Amino acid sequence: MVVLNKIYTRTGDDGTTALASQERRKKYDLRVAAYGTIDECNAAIGLARLHTAGDAGLDAMLMRIQNDLFDLGADLASPGVGKGPGGERMSIVERQVERLEAEIDSLNEHLQPLRSFVLPGGSPTAAYLHLARTVCRRAERQVIELADRPGESVSPALIKYVNRLSDFLFVASRFANDQGRGDVLWIPGANR
Repeated sequence: MVVLNKIYTRTGDDGTTALASQERRKKYDLRVAAYGTIDECNAAIGLARLHTAGDAGLDAMLMRIQNDLFDLGADLASPGVGKGPGGERMSIVERQVERLEAEIDSLNEHLQPLRSFVLPGGSPTAAYLHLARTVCRRAERQVIELADRPGESVSPALIKYVNRLSDFLFVASRFANDQGRGDVLWIPGANR
């Protein structure tokens, strides 16, 4: 159980923050930036959820993802250490990736195949999901860069989850656009 009695600690006033191991890192450290970008993605999903009242199924999927993103942030914030609620290290697991894949397939079966790229927009839900997708892609780039750095570790399941999440957010945005009928399609060279 997480208990937050005091929000400010002043320990970050020197430009550092603590990982779960209590190791101090600069606030611009790539690991800190990666889990910060995951948090940003989560906030964009929260904005999308403000518009999902008409679709309880999609809203439930997004709520599960928001919870997963806290797991993912804990995973990134605790390289090699940290305990989950059952005493295990908090981490993204393959089962979470598989659930995302099943949800992508479930939403995608209602969509017509694309004949053009989709411009971000359409409904408010879709627009926010596109925003979350682009933030997720930035997080993915940071996570991959972090994984490639000597002395750093990122689990393969976490990398897969972030990659799959951006796919989910794309399909979900199309689903939210009246199952693709409200998609705004790119028209190459339309304004030449």
